Amino acid sequence: MQLMTTLILVVQLLAALVMIGLVLVQHGKGADMGASFGSGSSGSLFGATGSANFLSRTTAVCATVFFVCTLALAYLSNARPVESEGASVLERAAPAASEPAGGAGQIPGAAPQPAAPEQPASGAAQIPAQ
Repeated sequence: MQLMTTLILVVQLLAALVMIGLVLVQHGKGADMGASFGSGSSGSLFGATGSANFLSRTTAVCATVFFVCTLALAYLSNARPVESEGASVLERAAPAASEPAGGAGQIPGAAPQPAAPEQPASGAAQIPAQ
């Protein structure tokens, strides 16, 4: 599962970088006027209008790949682990907590409660029964 998430993340980053490069290479709307006066775009690799179509279509493909990878990463990050399916937080067993040093039942940060008085071990302190 971790390998698939890493692979999708790498594909998403590559698609984003390629899309950024393609957007920066494309000409704006104002460049069409300069091309009509012979700026030399007709002698390009894709022809007079071929480069605009190729770049815009490639940008659309990269945007689609980026969008699909984003949805896949969102789905994978929201997927529940197998061991907790069907059980809510309240239904799970609580982990066994160790006893605090001050005794059981004390609230952390509260003043320690006095212990119950112990019964004397010898009979000297006891009142004799009549």
